[in-house]
Amino acid sequence: MYEVELKIRASHDRIESALTEANSTYVGHVEQRDTYYNAPHRDFATTDEALRIRREERDVSDEADTATSTTKLTYKGPRIDATSKTREEYEVAVADDTTVAAIFDELGFDPAATVVKHRDIYTFRHSDDTTHTVVLDNVRDLGEFVEAEATTSTESDVPTVRSDLTDTIRALGLNPDDQIRSSYLGLLLDE
Repeated sequence: MYEVELKIRASHDRIESALTEANSTYVGHVEQRDTYYNAPHRDFATTDEALRIRREERDVSDEADTATSTTKLTYKGPRIDATSKTREEYEVAVADDTTVAAIFDELGFDPAATVVKHRDIYTFRHSDDTTHTVVLDNVRDLGEFVEAEATTSTESDVPTVRSDLTDTIRALGLNPDDQIRSSYLGLLLDE
């Protein structure tokens, strides 16, 4: 699976109005605590890879949905293009973040940093058959950002998906040229 993502630093007030005007759908609010690890056998900052444990707490608006907390283990490969944050990604749900962290510790993986963000998630209808995920992120120690995201299983589809996301960014009143290719981890470590 390839995750295609465009990220821009932007005030949420202006974007929330644009999302409302565009008839997007509000999905919900989550808090994510992402702990990133570095491997003992190579430096992920140098290889442009990422390994993280994500603990997510979400607001539950549907009483039938009782699971408010999830944990996922994610590996992201190096970026595959020079114009977006597109990466191959593997992700799996895990039952216990503490146990996974203990396994990493025993194997010599060191925590690099933890990124905490509050996300408001929307679906944005790009066309009759295509929707994008738009998230308004408030990242601790970094501020407010907007991300437009989509996935594809085929690398050859990445340019089309990226072009469609660029259209979505423009529809929200943002300039795609203001895109930030650095991850939140990279931005936080550069502070």
